[in-house]
Order: sequence, then structure tokens, then C-alpha cells
Amino acid sequence: MQVSAVASTPASVRRFRWRVVDIVTASVIGVAAGVIFWVWGQAWTPLSTALAFLPGLEGLLAGGWLFAGVLGGLVIRKPGAALYTEIVAGVVSMAVGTQWGPLTFLWAVIEGIGAEIGFAILFYANWKLLGALVSGAVAGLSTAVLDTNFSSVAAQSGVFRAVYFGAAIVSGILLAGLVSWLIVRALAATGALDRFGAGREARSREAESPDAA
Repeated sequence: MQVSAVASTPASVRRFRWRVVDIVTASVIGVAAGVIFWVWGQAWTPLSTALAFLPGLEGLLAGGWLFAGVLGGLVIRKPGAALYTEIVAGVVSMAVGTQWGPLTFLWAVIEGIGAEIGFAILFYANWKLLGALVSGAVAGLSTAVLDTNFSSVAAQSGVFRAVYFGAAIVSGILLAGLVSWLIVRALAATGALDRFGAGREARSREAESPDAA
């Protein structure tokens, strides 16, 4: 008796296999995020100036370049999604033109790996708020290490670097983690993510809601 290729494929493998819609959606997220990255870069100077009352507090802005990986991971829910979307976003912002030039790509790769590790720590099984916050935190840690060792921040005082380091992690948790989770919740509620796990979960919650009766 023959068994079809689909039926013989382990469920775990099918769950992590990328579909065409996954690739397209992750690419769209990456491109859109890349444009936002560029805008965020233009706002860096005035925003960092506003935070200059505490040296190093500008690290709170780091999350503005980290959300692509977390958002992509939460939507696609497959290994590699966080890294892919962060890299696409970095390439787009670099192509549009940033003051950091080619270094933008390197930072995007490392930050994408950080976001990816955050989901991997939870075995790619938690796509709720916890998963988003952990991914954002590790992405924030990755950029904190990069910035305090290989950017102009490295030339600052120890106190400045320490504040920046902590602020970058907090920014990763809030701007990349929490905000991405809220965005996914909002998109899922509109039906835009019905072909993904987040959308199906939203429909399931609506069906179980007493108000739905």
C-alpha cells in the first residue's frame, strides 16, 4: 500500500516547511520595515539629542531597527523567518541610503540572528507575548554588544556604555518585542493573517467568545 509524500512527511517537518506565501509575506514585511528603518535613521539625531540628558540613554532607540526580525518571526512562525526579515529590512534601508553604509547589513545579520535565537530558546513553540519579548530581548542584547564594542559608542565612558547597553536591551523588549506582538494582534483581528497561525488563533478566539453567539 502506497503512502502519499504528504502523509509520510512528519508533522513537525511540514509545520516548519516554508510555503510560497511565507516567502512573499516575509519579504513584504522586510521591505516595509526597511523603509521604516531608513526613516528611523533620519530621526536618530533629533531623538538622540532629546535623550542626551542621561548619557547613553539613546540606546532606547535601538529597538527601532530590531522589530523586523521579531515581527517576521511572529507572523511566519518558522525557523529562519526572523533572520530573513531582518536581513531584507537591512538591505532595503542600506539601498535607500543610510549614514552607516555597508555596516547596516552586518548589523542586520547579527540582530536577525539575535531575534532568531530568542525564538529558538523557546523551541519555536511560543508565539505569544513571552516569545516576542524574549526574541526582542536577545535582539537588543545583540545590538548592545555590537554598538558598545564596534561603533562610536565604544569610545564613550564606561558609564555611558553601561547605560546604553541596558537601554538597548529594554528597547529590544519594548519596541521590538511588545510593539511587534501588538502589531500582529491588530493585523490578525482584521483577517489579514488568516493564512497564518496568528490569524487562525484570532478567528478561534472570536468563535469561542460569548459575544460571538
